[in-house]
Amino acid sequence: MSTSADHTTGTITEGKTVTDRLVSANEHYAAAFTDPGMDARPVLHVAVVACMDARLDLHAALGLNLGDCHTIRNAGGVVTDDVIRSLTISQRALGTRSVVLVHHTGCGLEALTEDFRHEIEEEVGQRPAWAVEAFRDVDQDVRQSMQRVRTSPFLLHTDDVRGFVFDVRTGLLREITPTA
Repeated sequence: MSTSADHTTGTITEGKTVTDRLVSANEHYAAAFTDPGMDARPVLHVAVVACMDARLDLHAALGLNLGDCHTIRNAGGVVTDDVIRSLTISQRALGTRSVVLVHHTGCGLEALTEDFRHEIEEEVGQRPAWAVEAFRDVDQDVRQSMQRVRTSPFLLHTDDVRGFVFDVRTGLLREITPTA
């Protein structure tokens, strides 16, 4: 029999998985749902690239509403080839013009190295095709991500690219200036 923690009370529910709880929550959501009649194009013409860390409530932290932006998240908020792919679609097919990058303090990638890939290879017998993209200096990693966006030949709009570090203790953003 499986058990899961109840997100609201912290209690364990017998026989329910976390996914069961999510599906149940969706049923409640759908019961009151009305089609907002929105287009897939973000109202603010902005794409936000951020870390997947569960402590980041991006919409609340940035004052965004449903439909305002495209949100692209991954471990570290790193600008990878797949992020460039998503940004290219966001800009060329759906009209975004600005890119906001959000990394954060206390990121788990600061504790990893490329050895993580080697450990996985030893365990499963195949090396992952992706890089860990671990870093030691969050400010420098934001700069690197900004540079990757600004120099991508696939992106139409690279003049409004800004990067920030979100402080998980205070909730404040700190802007990172790009290198010259």
